[in-house]
Amino acid sequence: MNDAFHAVKPDDVGLSGERLARVDAWREALIRDGKLAGATTLVMRRGQVAHLGCSGLADMERGVAMTPDSILRIYSMTKPLTSVAIMMLYEEGRFQLDDPVTRFLPCFRDMRVFTGGSRGSFESVPAERDITFRDLLTHTAGLTYGFMQSTLVDAMYREQGVDFQTSDRSLGEVVELAASLPLLAQPGRAWNYSIATDVLGHLVAVISGQDFGDFMRQRIIAPLGMADTDFHVPEHKLPRFAACYARGQDGRPVLIDDPREGRFSAPRAICSGGGGLVSTVWDYARFCRFLLNKGELEGVRLLGRKTVELMMSNHLDGDMAAMGQARFSESTYTGIGFGLGFSVMLDPARAQILGTPGECAWGGAASTAFWVDPVEDMAVILLTQLMPSSTYPLRRELRVLTYQAITD
Repeated sequence: MNDAFHAVKPDDVGLSGERLARVDAWREALIRDGKLAGATTLVMRRGQVAHLGCSGLADMERGVAMTPDSILRIYSMTKPLTSVAIMMLYEEGRFQLDDPVTRFLPCFRDMRVFTGGSRGSFESVPAERDITFRDLLTHTAGLTYGFMQSTLVDAMYREQGVDFQTSDRSLGEVVELAASLPLLAQPGRAWNYSIATDVLGHLVAVISGQDFGDFMRQRIIAPLGMADTDFHVPEHKLPRFAACYARGQDGRPVLIDDPREGRFSAPRAICSGGGGLVSTVWDYARFCRFLLNKGELEGVRLLGRKTVELMMSNHLDGDMAAMGQARFSESTYTGIGFGLGFSVMLDPARAQILGTPGECAWGGAASTAFWVDPVEDMAVILLTQLMPSSTYPLRRELRVLTYQAITD
């Protein structure tokens, strides 16, 4: 058990140990059936760890077991930390949520919105207004991702190299490339999962005058005691770094990123605010506790209570189903809204899943997930390494298995 956490009996925090054992059975079956190489699950309630389980291998090729100290790619679970970074600057009075980002990034002036045509000759209209900070935080800026492969704008991103994971360009250069391409929708009109949080990372650097990666390490990661969280894995920690897999033709995991030789094994050209961090279950549990504590952890306060409450509020006009198109799998759409950096549960009945209104969540491309439930004072983390996250309905299954264990 990590020194910062105290293990308790589930019954001491209103959970059934017998029912929580279903999480272990589920996780172990996923390994036994060859769907996952390895996985870790953690359930925390009232600040205490009531469940922690690890199964399988972090690295099948080397026979390395999955443990609570294993380091994994969390991809889009980076986004909430980047959102905390920009909101720290918001609290310093550097900008307002409805301010246009052109105050700091003039490259986003005079944007145009794609309306039709082909890559060689597309049609567009002028944007009705500038993109705001709120648009970026809620993924309603009209930006997109190249990997979506759903629209011509996605294709333009791929052709022009708008990729914050693999590019050799600087963070600012890739942001400027994105700003040279048309928007997918008018700012504020539609929810589209996008590079918006990478743009926020660049804004953190521009507004603070500090390299984005350094800001994250010095002002968030270190103060929260997230000792193994970073944008790359140093050499002495590589033995703890998990391999990343995809589902093979026979249904079993196939290696797609070797932990000793992949791009996370050395410092990277871009620290991606949208998906660049690696972490451990212990480190992310500290971040979850920080959120549940409304911006404070062990005497260190990074955000005020009211700011965290604002982040955990739905900022969409309704749910994501009313404002977006289901083109990704980090969340369902119906009954789920979006706050400033993560999804927000609005109506569990409409979402057709156990949960609590006001619960915040997000996941990563390698099938990782977390959620924090302020009403139940509870957090759940799933760490594994299987791409894409749509391969199996792991998140929905784990939701049922954890919420059904509440007894008080």
